[in-house]
Amino acid sequence: MEEKTNMTAERSLEIITEQIERSRYVVAKDTGLSLYISGLCTMSMALLIGILIYLTSNTAWYLLYVLLPVVIFATDRYAKRGRPKAPTSIVGSMVDKTWQTFGIFVFAYFVFGILYNMLMAHFEHPDVYSRLAIHPLRVVLLLMGMTITINGHILKSRWMVWCGIVGGIGGFIWESFYVTQTLTGWMVYYTSAHYVGIAHGIIPALIVTLLSFIGLTLPGLKLK
Repeated sequence: MEEKTNMTAERSLEIITEQIERSRYVVAKDTGLSLYISGLCTMSMALLIGILIYLTSNTAWYLLYVLLPVVIFATDRYAKRGRPKAPTSIVGSMVDKTWQTFGIFVFAYFVFGILYNMLMAHFEHPDVYSRLAIHPLRVVLLLMGMTITINGHILKSRWMVWCGIVGGIGGFIWESFYVTQTLTGWMVYYTSAHYVGIAHGIIPALIVTLLSFIGLTLPGLKLK
């Protein structure tokens, strides 16, 4: 009797494990499509904003990033129309909650950084502003890399984990060491290009595009 009970318990554990793995596979494919769409939308938005800033020298175009979640959500819903919905599970819930947390923190930090910089530019001397201004991109890239890495561990995707690490930490180091400003100085010196258009338009757009490709599009393509 005891042996039969043990066999039943073992079989129940096997069934639960199989269900979790099956659910992880389905959620991984659904998440992969969402990551792929998010990467393409982010890359497109970054290039559009970069071109607009380059043409107008107006950094207010950065505010278009606020619309990015809406664009991603609408595109994701359209792309998944007619597809069976991913089953509700612990794995899917963890992935969704992770991205929701990322969105809340990034949106709050991005809005705060814009408002803070606007006030600093209005009330402080340019030298003071240049030292105290907030640069949201480095933190956003780090948070994005952390989120992708965590989801990679949840979905047991080594490719996704490494893409998150390389994209997040690489982007953070790039921005922390002011590589963008250095490249801008060289380009302006050798080509007489407009500083604002290069520093706030073209180079940041290329960075966001590259890291979105590494951290979102590539793992999404691999998973889906």
